[in-house]
This record gives sequence, structure tokens and C-alpha cells, in this order.
Amino acid sequence: MTTEPRAALDRLIAALEAHLAAASRRQGEADPAVVAAYQTLADAFEEYDEALYDAFDEVTPFVLYDEAEDAAEDDDELDDLEELDDDDVLDELEDDDEDEGDEDDEVEDDLDDLDETGLDDSELDGERTRR
Repeated sequence: MTTEPRAALDRLIAALEAHLAAASRRQGEADPAVVAAYQTLADAFEEYDEALYDAFDEVTPFVLYDEAEDAAEDDDELDDLEELDDDDVLDELEDDDEDEGDEDDEVEDDLDDLDETGLDDSELDGERTRR
């Protein structure tokens, strides 16, 4: 079932207005009217976004916030951070420094190899063009 973008937009605007009205009459943190308006708004937005894409190959710049997914991701990131201690961080930094040193050694070895050819810079340029 393909929805026309204009009709989907009208439903989205109505859902936004209903959400605002419910929020302004909120009766506590988990007010069922606000929760229902929130879900209706989320559904209306998804319908509009899909209709816009189907009709015009276009999307909105918005992403719906999924509390369950975001909470799980936040927990995973927090667990990862809690598992690290200062020694782990220092070891990682030292490993990075050692890797950079290996690259510097390779460049120096390459330069030494060029010096051993006995060619000066002008001869090296000619040697490179012949290869």
C-alpha cells in the first residue's frame, strides 16, 4: 500500500499537534496519553518518510530514536570502557608508538639503500626515469 506524501504529511502534522497537546496535559512521567501520542507520532513520521521516498526518492534528515537499541549500545560502550584500566590504555599507546617507530626505520633503511648505490641526486633522477 503506497501512501501519497501529502496525505502522510497531513497525518504527521496532526500527530505532532496531538503530541504537543498530550505533553501539555501530562499527568506524570509515564502518562499513557503522552506515550500513545508519542507512538502515533513515530508511526506517522515513518509513514511520511516512506511515502516521500516512494514518490520522490527523497528522505527527511531525521532518525527515530529507539530507546531500547540506544540503551543497549550505551551499555555495551560503558562495559567496554569499564573493562579498560590505566595499564591497558598505556599499553595501547606504547604499541602505537612502537608501530610508528617501525615505519621510520623502514624509511631510513630505504634511504641507506639509495646512498649505497653511489649515485648523486641528478643521477638518481635519471635512474628513476629509466626504470
